[in-house]
Amino acid sequence: MSDAWINVADAERAALEKLDAGTLGYFAGGAGDEETLRENVAAWAGWRFRPRALAGLESWSTRSTVLGAELSMPILVAPVAYQRLVDPEGETAMARAAAAAGTVMCLSTLATTRPVEVAAAVPGAPRWFQLYCFADSGVTRALMDEAVASGYEAIVVTVDAPRGGNRERDHRTGFAIPEGLGVPSVEAALGSERRVTIAETFSLMDPALSWDFLGELASDCEIPVLVKGVMTGDDAALAVRHGLAGIVVSNHGGRQLDRSPATAEALVEVVDAVGGEIEVLVDGGIRRGIDVAIALALGADAVLVGRPALWGLAAGGEAGVRRVLELLRSELELALSLLGCATPGELGAEHVRRITA
Repeated sequence: MSDAWINVADAERAALEKLDAGTLGYFAGGAGDEETLRENVAAWAGWRFRPRALAGLESWSTRSTVLGAELSMPILVAPVAYQRLVDPEGETAMARAAAAAGTVMCLSTLATTRPVEVAAAVPGAPRWFQLYCFADSGVTRALMDEAVASGYEAIVVTVDAPRGGNRERDHRTGFAIPEGLGVPSVEAALGSERRVTIAETFSLMDPALSWDFLGELASDCEIPVLVKGVMTGDDAALAVRHGLAGIVVSNHGGRQLDRSPATAEALVEVVDAVGGEIEVLVDGGIRRGIDVAIALALGADAVLVGRPALWGLAAGGEAGVRRVLELLRSELELALSLLGCATPGELGAEHVRRITA
């Protein structure tokens, strides 16, 4: 069981043995030839640490502050759709695991559980809500309003999916969401009890989403709004200018535009453009606590992990997610101690160097 896993790869292997080809392809796959999918993982290995000796430290802590919230670690659970495909409790189990680990779960718009139900399962735990913007702004506002009313502490607007990416694994398997497994929050916002398919959901989204609209959304919202899907310094500067509370450097897990840069490659440019004015998080390809340490050294305030948490859920339910998060936290703590840092906030550019060709 999950207690025997010694790293995230063990959880992934266990999940791969349990999932059918269609479900596995949906969660594991990327766009096109999946070059960005692979490079997301590989790019973190393009950096090497510069450990400092004789730091005189007796203890280390992974505790961090993200958007003003005290967390046990700078590792959050990324939004992942359709979690009841891999576990009967789905998002509820994921939320309980994140709460037990002392960190944030970000619930997807395409969740198979309503935001209010997830909130009821983990009262008092920090929760964020990932929001897609629909062509019908009333649907967008209804989704945001439900999250705010249910006690979610931040809205994370995904902006890199005006259309669905070319996910060829899904085409080959003919993957479709099973009957009876829908997206209740979207269906409620649409005023329909009919199950909405993946293709229909993307067709309903606003392809003309603009920075002005996003800035207006942020100014109207009573909780912080972050933008997810920023990969350039130019867009990072626009996020600051339009009043966003933070950025998630993300290429949608390599699932949208293949041959986009890895997030590890884009992170430094975004951090430089932000200049410390708003918080910067990053996702994509993080599989080890040392990956987290590199991201923090490059200027990220925290990271999000999607597939690792999903593999834990698929292979071991709530306990599996908890094990994955604990493995990442433990690896990060060890990295801190060996780098001569007492806390994640002490990591900086002086602790890493880029490998030169």
